Amino acid sequence: MVVTSRDVARLAGVSQPTVSRALRDDARVSEATKLRVREAAQLLGYVPSEAGRALSSGRTRRIGLLLTDLDNQFYSHIIAPVHRELETLGYQLMLHTESADNDTIVERLLANGLDGVILATTTVESVAPLRLKDRGLPFVYFNRTGSFVEADATVVDPAPGYRDAVRRAVELGHTRVGAVLGPSNTSTAQSREAALRDALVAEGVTLHESDVRRVPYGAAEGEAAASEILAGADRPTLLFCGNDVVAYGALNAAHRAGLRVPEDLSVLGFDDLPEAAWPIIDLATIGYDIAGMARTAADLIVRRIEDPDAALEKTRFESAFVPRRTLAAPHAG
Repeated sequence: MVVTSRDVARLAGVSQPTVSRALRDDARVSEATKLRVREAAQLLGYVPSEAGRALSSGRTRRIGLLLTDLDNQFYSHIIAPVHRELETLGYQLMLHTESADNDTIVERLLANGLDGVILATTTVESVAPLRLKDRGLPFVYFNRTGSFVEADATVVDPAPGYRDAVRRAVELGHTRVGAVLGPSNTSTAQSREAALRDALVAEGVTLHESDVRRVPYGAAEGEAAASEILAGADRPTLLFCGNDVVAYGALNAAHRAGLRVPEDLSVLGFDDLPEAAWPIIDLATIGYDIAGMARTAADLIVRRIEDPDAALEKTRFESAFVPRRTLAAPHAG
């Protein structure tokens, strides 16, 4: 026999609408009545359908996570914490992947009946935030922000990590450094480059433009760019990389060039992905609470959905230098 809300109402001694309101934790229902309804629902094994919830509340309780940078391994590490946090809050995660950022993305998101979207791969010129705002679909930025629309966001402050990393590099004797940075059309890469340059200036180290490359956040791109820099006659003894994935590519480039890490070349990443700590990699990097940042993005989108008039919130996560094997004193020879 299929148990319905009418059965729960009869057992709890309330109306059907009260059952629905009580199970949605509606403030109009007293705590005593909510408890009575929940006990009746549990006793009968009643589970309200998602369709029924959506019909009564006008919400689907589905949140989209939009990714367009499909080759960046970083994003595989945020899906689980976002999913778990949304599940705790009573929402479902819907993963949306697109190969490009264009007007059709927003139409696809709207067609899936989402209550809100977490934008994780926004570029500074992305049109998606503008289109989402025009269509009234709530969204938050994760790790990156757009230029056209202000919104709730979780971002990293790269300055503390870079200050400590550069200070340690100078103590070790590095004076000629290079950088394989992220794409200049992302706020992430822009803020990291600015923080790196400020830290280098503070320590009296010059970053020559000939030793700088800006590439998409991928291992292959990192390897190609690092190979170009390392082919120079006066090569750097340390490469700062835009993220850990780019740094993996730089390690490959050093190996192919016959350079020892860290004796001949030191490499520093950013993000502190789990793989960076593997003994075979042991990558010096700059870390922050990735999982916490992902959970906060989930909290922010739910808050925006349930309280559309709330003040905008931009949560910054502080970075920290993580010393490991790949950063050491340059070889004297």
